[in-house]
Amino acid sequence: MYSIHETQAIERVLQLISIPGGSGHEASVAKFLNEQLVVAGVPESAIQTDTAHRRSPAGGDTGNLIVRLKGTRKGPRRLLMAHMDTVPLAVGCVPVRDGDWIRPRSAATALGGDNRGGCAAILTAVLEILKQKLDYPPLTLLFTVQEETGLRGARFLVPSKLGKPELCFNWDGRQPASLINGAVGASNLLITINGIASHAGVHPEQGVNAAVAASMAIADLQENGWHGLVIKGRKRGTSNIGIVNGGDATNVVMPQITVQAEARSHDSTFRQRIVDEFRKAFEKAVRRLSATDGRTGSLSFVDDVRYSAFRLDPASPVIQAAASAANRLGIPHEVRVSDGGLDANWMAEHGFPAVTMGCGQHKIHTVDERLFIPEYLQACQMALVLATGSECEKG
Repeated sequence: MYSIHETQAIERVLQLISIPGGSGHEASVAKFLNEQLVVAGVPESAIQTDTAHRRSPAGGDTGNLIVRLKGTRKGPRRLLMAHMDTVPLAVGCVPVRDGDWIRPRSAATALGGDNRGGCAAILTAVLEILKQKLDYPPLTLLFTVQEETGLRGARFLVPSKLGKPELCFNWDGRQPASLINGAVGASNLLITINGIASHAGVHPEQGVNAAVAASMAIADLQENGWHGLVIKGRKRGTSNIGIVNGGDATNVVMPQITVQAEARSHDSTFRQRIVDEFRKAFEKAVRRLSATDGRTGSLSFVDDVRYSAFRLDPASPVIQAAASAANRLGIPHEVRVSDGGLDANWMAEHGFPAVTMGCGQHKIHTVDERLFIPEYLQACQMALVLATGSECEKG
């Protein structure tokens, strides 16, 4: 059984967590990963950065980091991946070890173990392979950008740069042997109501208040079961009004309001049904509200599919490989789906279906975030077994 140097693995994740790198600002994280790989003997010619950030609407200071290793033996190419960015709340975190946990020193920041834990697990596996001179099949390492802001790194990836991997493994989550074979799809909605401004004290009846129209639409959605947890017969999904902006004076009938919302479902047809119900509710509200001269406001409704749902067959080779790795390590495993989006959503869309496994993350995106060291070390071991293709070997 191959082993890892646990003290070095823990130090490695502490180093990665301490590097600031919110979405769009991952260059320092990529530089650290690049340097560690080169020092270990990876040729610089095997490492490249793509231009995903140039295609992303958010811009950014670097693209996805891609490393292609020839391997020491023949076999299907394997891809190991994790995202480099953290949520803004984790930027500036100083990680400290507290027994079996890694936590932020400050009570004001998240940890950023999501997903530096995944990056560290993959880096540890590859460094151990090179240090111990272990045999391994052709490998591709993919460290993506801007996962936290809509999976944009994975979305704008150029698939041809990956070297046609046949088995793809993604690290992002809690339990190392929780094998995520599917995830929800999501649409973002940008809804703008243009009302009619008028003096709120002198002639409010001559205006159309955009906030009132939005309120009518939202109330309609709530009353008819299309907001929040959405269950219609056997169909299930969620929706949420997340951001509302409008107005700049109390004495002006609000002329414009912008609503940002989302709709999710594992069923793409039902997700679109939720979107359509949102559109109908806002269209109806705008028509119903008018000024004294009969004029009404107008509506702009933009629907953007952030990522599509996917579901891998539990009997697929990539799921079976991950299950075999867990069995070899003596870790009980389960196959399940996720109600959150993953880089694996877009990998499936690109034709490279990936199973997602955890690396010890707990209470992510909050100031209570922690990384559980025993689970993180199990993730490192899982990565080593899968990177060497040794999941079915005895011993």
